[in-house]
Amino acid sequence: MNTLILRSLTLVLAVGLVQGFEYNEKDLETEESMSNLYQRWRDHHNLQETTHAEKHKQFKAFKSNLQHVHKTNKMNKLYTLKLNQYAGMTNDEFMSKHTGFKSKRQMHHMLHQSQRNEVTNFMYADAVDVPPAVDWRKEAVTPVRTQGICGSCWAFSTVDSVEGINQIKTKKLVRLSPQQLIDCDIHGVNNRACDGGIMGDAFEYITKNGGITTEENYPYTGVNVTCNAAKAADHAVSIDGYENVPEENEDALLKAVAHQPVSVAVDAQSNDFQLYAKGVFTGECGTDVNHGVTAVGYGETDDGVKYWIIRTSWGESWGEKGYMRLLRGVPDKKGVCGVAVYGAYPIKKSDTNPKSSLNREEL
Repeated sequence: MNTLILRSLTLVLAVGLVQGFEYNEKDLETEESMSNLYQRWRDHHNLQETTHAEKHKQFKAFKSNLQHVHKTNKMNKLYTLKLNQYAGMTNDEFMSKHTGFKSKRQMHHMLHQSQRNEVTNFMYADAVDVPPAVDWRKEAVTPVRTQGICGSCWAFSTVDSVEGINQIKTKKLVRLSPQQLIDCDIHGVNNRACDGGIMGDAFEYITKNGGITTEENYPYTGVNVTCNAAKAADHAVSIDGYENVPEENEDALLKAVAHQPVSVAVDAQSNDFQLYAKGVFTGECGTDVNHGVTAVGYGETDDGVKYWIIRTSWGESWGEKGYMRLLRGVPDKKGVCGVAVYGAYPIKKSDTNPKSSLNREEL
């Protein structure tokens, strides 16, 4: 039995734990074998044909990521990596195309320059009997989406949280439009469509606008165009405002997430974050947050490792079907990857929404 287990573990390491795209040791032996593996990877992820120069550049990044995935997955960490759809990019390229939250320095400057809800208005401050585990994926989220080459993570994080509180209050799961935020939330100083933004400002826009429409009514394109005022005025879901989570306080964040999905930000600038496959992420990352995500729960492994459940906008083929389990409860007040640096959540007092033909349950 022990021999069988050992052979099984060896096989797992040999294929690199890539979940759906397998390789073996021979694929790493020569330039030709890696080139063949690269082409299989492109075919597996249905990547569009590009120029010879672009493929050469992509292949160079792929080889580096391949070696990194293979090496990391032999280290017996709490998480593993894989050759996902982003394995043909350097981390700098990945960050420039697939994130979009304003940096920590920008964020603090902008928050101090404008009127914001004070953190003293934290409705969950006195919450008691917080459950040991919560998973809003079971009821309050729609399928994971893909932001594409647009720095619109802030818009996806915003609608994810609004979808969550709306389902909790109305028992209807309505898929909302990040494109409306990209096109229409442009009159403040912080949100700049595909050039990044802040979720708190987007909550403020939805509140002042009287609501937000569905994704079906205002589909995602991943580029900024002129705001469609008629569609933006056809409100499917409304909120009454938002509150910030006290900064650098995982206990406060836990109280908030126990009651609803919360928009947070993380520092995604590492190869491990980019190529994450599964497990509890404990990899290298900083706390200068740059990517808007949504905390949709928390829990603990059978071995006692505490984690956050983080939802991204990188598609279901990234991570655990679009989600990451991120280490929770660390000495650093900012949390792993800065998850406790910034948090905000929408407030919805009513169990109804504006009268609209769009008010129906949809996924």
